[in-house]
Amino acid sequence: MGLRIEVMAPGDWPQVRAIYEEGIATGLGTFETAPPSWEEWDAARLAHSRLVAREQGIVGWAALSPVSKRACYAGVAEVGVYVAAAARARGVGRALLEALIESAEAHGIWTLPGATIAENVASLTLQAR
Repeated sequence: MGLRIEVMAPGDWPQVRAIYEEGIATGLGTFETAPPSWEEWDAARLAHSRLVAREQGIVGWAALSPVSKRACYAGVAEVGVYVAAAARARGVGRALLEALIESAEAHGIWTLPGATIAENVASLTLQAR
C-alpha cells in the first residue's frame, strides 16, 4: 500500500513525537531541544489541519500553529512539517505540505508562513519548487 495522508488522531502522538524527536536531533528542524508533552503540543496547534503520512506506520506529520491570538491574524498559521529519517527524500514532505495547504484553505487560513533553518537543505529545496 502506498503513502496515505490522513487526519492525525490523538493516538498517533507516540509516533508523531518520535518523528519530532528525530527532527530535534538533527538541529535543522527546530530550535526546540526536547519534544513537548501531548497536552503542550495539542494546545500550541490549531485543532484542524493536523495530518500524518502513513505507509506501514506514520512516516511524517504536518500541523499548523497560530501566529497570534489577535483576531486580525485568524487566517495566518505557521507551518510545521516533519518526516521520519527513514522516509526522507521520497516526496513525503511535499505530499504533506500540499495536503496541509489544501486543509488550511478549507479552514479559512489565507497565509502560511514558515521558518526554515538555513542549513536545512531538504526544506529549502521543497520551498523552492
